[in-house]
Amino acid sequence: MGTALVVIDAQVDVLDDCVQVEPTLDAIRTLLTGARSAGVPVVWVQHADSHLVAGSDGWQIHPALDPLPGEAIVAKAYRDSFADTELRDALGDADHLVLCGAQTDYCVRTTAQRAAADGYGLTWVTDAHTTTDARTTDGVVRAQDVIAQHNHYFAGLRYPGQTVRAVAADQLAWSRI
Repeated sequence: MGTALVVIDAQVDVLDDCVQVEPTLDAIRTLLTGARSAGVPVVWVQHADSHLVAGSDGWQIHPALDPLPGEAIVAKAYRDSFADTELRDALGDADHLVLCGAQTDYCVRTTAQRAAADGYGLTWVTDAHTTTDARTTDGVVRAQDVIAQHNHYFAGLRYPGQTVRAVAADQLAWSRI
């Protein structure tokens, strides 16, 4: 078994209104460099729907990131990157996922929770995800607070027999996953 790095919805329009985009992109680049150096497969997940049209400029992977030939790109239409997609096939024999991308409280969280519930080990990278402010019936929750809450949640998530951890990108030791 092995590990895979999954980059979720790191697309131009998805990142457009998010907070801390440059530091998040830096952290994702750190993960990409580490995964590729360690021979860990990289899987890109790319969302498309009526608001984010496949093939449009905004649908493209952010230009600061660099999918390489041979790295899987999985199309999705739901928050859950496993729902009606080829993600499981793209992951091959990976049993541990390192997750990053956008948006924290939608696609990244939903995919992380599904992965853990389905038996994958999980590394939630605390500085490699971003989101926008959350508008609720009671007002607005600042994006930074949404990010902090999710980091706290995944740092404490436990499933029987699985490794689940939350670490910063520069603290991830690929050889020890």
